[in-house]
This record gives sequence, C-alpha cells and structure tokens, in this order.
Amino acid sequence: MATCPSGHDSSDYDFCDVCGITMGGDVIPVVCPRCGVPRAGQFCEACGHDFTGGVPIVSAAPPAATPAPLAPTSVQPAAPPPAPQAPSAPSTPPASPGESAPAWAALVTADQGYFESVRATGGPDAGGITFPVYCPQRRFHLAGTEVRVGRRSAHSGIDPEIDLAGPPADPGVSRLHAVLIKGADGSWSVVDPGSANGTLVNGAEIARDELVPLRDGDRIHLGAWTQLTIVRENT
Repeated sequence: MATCPSGHDSSDYDFCDVCGITMGGDVIPVVCPRCGVPRAGQFCEACGHDFTGGVPIVSAAPPAATPAPLAPTSVQPAAPPPAPQAPSAPSTPPASPGESAPAWAALVTADQGYFESVRATGGPDAGGITFPVYCPQRRFHLAGTEVRVGRRSAHSGIDPEIDLAGPPADPGVSRLHAVLIKGADGSWSVVDPGSANGTLVNGAEIARDELVPLRDGDRIHLGAWTQLTIVRENT
C-alpha cells in the first residue's frame, strides 16, 4: 500500500486512488475513458468507471416516475342534432258535432169541428156521413224520405205508410190522398197529388202539387173528419 503526497492510501503506485495525483506529486488531469468526465477518485463520478481496472460500480438511476394512469373519462356520444320542429297548427276550438236530424211523427185523430165545417158545405154526400162514436188516436213515426197518406187498396196496389182505412174508415179520404216529403235539413213538407176532396194545412186549402212546408204543431185536415198533427218528437 502506497501513500500519495496528499496522505491518501492508494493501492495504485502510479496514481492516488483517492485524489488521482501522481504518486510523485504532479497533478495530471485524467479523464474517464468511458464518459470523458475528469477523474476525481478511484471511480468516475458520472458513470462509476473503476480507474484501477476493477468492476465498475454502476449507480442505478432512480426509476423514472411512472405517470399515473389517467382517470378514465366517460366519452359521451355526440347527441344528434335536434329534429326540426314542424310548425304548430293554429289553435282552433274543436268543431261541435252536427245536430242530428230531428225525429217527427204524425198524430191521427178525428176532429169534430172540421167534420161540422165539411157538413156545412152541403156536398152531395154530406148528409149521409156521421162522425164516429170512437176514434182512437194513432201515432205514425215519419221515416224515410216520403210518407204516403191514404187508404190501403189491394186491388190498386196502394199500401200507404199512414193507412186511414180504419176502423173507423173516413169515406172522404182518397186511396192516395197526400204525401209527406222530407227535406235535406230534416224538415217535412206536404203535397196533395190530386185527391178528390182536397187537403187543408192549418185551415187553408193547399193547391194540387204544391209543396207546403210544415212546422211542429201544424195540422193537416183531409177527408170528412181526419186530422194529422205533425209533431217533433223528443230524442
């Protein structure tokens, strides 16, 4: 073991193992043959090279810090663009349902006052006609577009919807005496197609083939005593 001029023990007799000066005292700069860093002792301070020829001590560099994993981010799919809105329809109140066509009926009775007026005319057959002792009221519902008024006759092939053949039979009623006709608005009218004794509406005789509108409560007289009252039924 040798001692360098600086007092360091050195196993190398040419250069001090500690300070690198020549054992003779001269300072000769020595660089590391591996990395070129000047020698400051037995081992290179940069790469750990052993200047004495031994096994170099390699200082393990601290492991590089592993970057922390990024927190998973929830990638939401891009929302589709909103669908174009159709222009809103103007606000209108709901249409009220149309009123259904009213129901009508004809009430058939014997009118003694009308009978007396017929007798007063002094017709050829007036003296032989008597007013019925009993004549029940009958109700005929008006249906379809036409309702015929008269007396049923199998021989003539006439079968009216309002049959006044009786009993009691009114001898002044023709086989086809009048026709009730329904209008587009649901109202009714009456026409006399050519009866033998004529037809009256509310006391006034109507002309042949004249279409006369009817209202609720109107009275139709025909024959010797027959009265039809047109009524609007409750629905």
